[in-house]
Amino acid sequence: MTDCLFCKIVRGEIPAKVVYEDDELLAFNDIRPHAPVHFLLIPKRHIESLLTVNEADQALLGKMLATAPSIAKQLGLQAGFKMGVNTGAAGGQEVFHLHLHVLGTPQE
Repeated sequence: MTDCLFCKIVRGEIPAKVVYEDDELLAFNDIRPHAPVHFLLIPKRHIESLLTVNEADQALLGKMLATAPSIAKQLGLQAGFKMGVNTGAAGGQEVFHLHLHVLGTPQE
């Protein structure tokens, strides 16, 4: 999807403070953070939302959930964090590219 904000970030057309990247996933700081640490973890491949995933996406979704804690720990959230996925307009989704919010406060 060429006009998707997050696809443009993946392609490097819009800058973002990247905190993690591999072949399938990209994580970057949220531009409107709701916690001292607030990053978004997205698949590089465009998936609109959880409403549009299918069986072929299971491994990628599992990888997202398995990768988020290691990024969170690297950012100081060893004591814990909150994760959330807004799904669809009625669920508060503003950018229609699947993304996982990870939020927390580093412990001293």
